[in-house]
Amino acid sequence: MININEIFYSLQGEGFWTGLPAVFVRLSGCNLKCDFCDTDHTSSTPMTEQQIVDLVIKYPAKTVILTGGEPLMQPIGALVDLLHKAGKRIHIETNGTFKCPYPIDWITCSPKYKPVVLNRIDELKIVYQGQDVESIRKSCPETQHNFLQPCSGKNIESTIDYIKANPHWRLSLQTHKLINIR
Repeated sequence: MININEIFYSLQGEGFWTGLPAVFVRLSGCNLKCDFCDTDHTSSTPMTEQQIVDLVIKYPAKTVILTGGEPLMQPIGALVDLLHKAGKRIHIETNGTFKCPYPIDWITCSPKYKPVVLNRIDELKIVYQGQDVESIRKSCPETQHNFLQPCSGKNIESTIDYIKANPHWRLSLQTHKLINIR
């Protein structure tokens, strides 16, 4: 059984794949307590892997995004296998504090406060709050896709200024919030 917060169909609102239709499988629970988090980690429904896949395949999107909370806190290996067998491309968004032993097609790492233990990252996305993002980036496996995201839209100007001074970063906005979709 996997504890699910919610499953929904929408557009990816952040990072490299912004605008891509995807099914979001939000898993419950997280090992971090970020004050800017917009997920209720107390709500969950235990579901079997097959129940999850049965809901996911009702939507036409090829991409499934496993998110949370922290999805790598739960045993998702069988779910990943079933989703691949159903022809889905699997993305995961993780804070990087757990190793990822699963054959995930795209790994977005959004590190917060703890060291990253992943050996592969396709996309690095940091919620920028003025912290030393260069040391975080250097501690992660190298990726060509480095994004800074303003914290809840509150520091857009300082994020843009930082990116302009450090052009190896790109801007990621929470477009789903800007256009008022999930």
